[in-house]
Amino acid sequence: MNAPALPARHLLIALAVVAVWGTNFVVIKYALGHLPPLLLAALRFALAFVPAAFFVARPAVGWRTLAAYGVLIGAGQFGLLFLALRADITPGLASLVVQVQVFFTIGLAMALAGERVRGIQLVALAVATSGLGVIFLHTDANTTPLGLVLVILAALAWAAGNIVAKRAGRVDMLGFMVWSSLFAVPPLVLLSLVFEGPRAIAQGLATAGPGVWAAVVWQSVGNTLFGYGAWAWLLARHPAVIITPMALLVPLFGIGASAFWLGESLPAWKLIAGALVLGGLAINLLWPRWAARST
Repeated sequence: MNAPALPARHLLIALAVVAVWGTNFVVIKYALGHLPPLLLAALRFALAFVPAAFFVARPAVGWRTLAAYGVLIGAGQFGLLFLALRADITPGLASLVVQVQVFFTIGLAMALAGERVRGIQLVALAVATSGLGVIFLHTDANTTPLGLVLVILAALAWAAGNIVAKRAGRVDMLGFMVWSSLFAVPPLVLLSLVFEGPRAIAQGLATAGPGVWAAVVWQSVGNTLFGYGAWAWLLARHPAVIITPMALLVPLFGIGASAFWLGESLPAWKLIAGALVLGGLAINLLWPRWAARST
């Protein structure tokens, strides 16, 4: 039985979310030209918590769960991602490579929850991994091995955060994001003080113009409040098999935006790598739906 099609308005909302998430990699790159990466991450989550916490109720989960998610997503995913984007990977490739969190999530679910992997998931992993191999073979001054490793570690932290969120059960994801952001800020501020130093922090804050602060606010309002809120709203109204695969468009928006605004080149090897990674993700996300149709 086929799932019902998305109403046009809901489809536009879904496209708006993936467009925001994809193009945000270019916004991050712009902000990193003026602010140290760990400071930028701390500001992102500080503004995601305040003032939203005054209007969004705390979800019915324990503080330990919120803290674990905030540290993993804040200091882990975005701290590492921002460090990589500063000078070690292009925004387009970062938007692609970080999507391997899907396979890390599957692996952690197997190790921690005893979930079983299907043969088709191993095929999907092999296809996506071959795409990463193509990228590793073409590292250069714009995309270094360090940058790839940092983004892969960011994907691992994202996957660990996914496991924490999954164990939290059915909660208000917007509230979960807002209140977990409280716990992302202290470790990011501490790491920024230790590794970037008070002088770099003060200089970054003093020289940041309106465009930089708009980019910081966009991290919080556009990506966190609108992005996660609208995505959760869509998932509450439609089957996950309809909504989730649309996340495959995030790297397409990321690569396209980076090529358009930053002039990121798109040689054949990069297109091949993108096709392999997205192909592996597509097999993993869409195969259950295809299999259900054939039975």
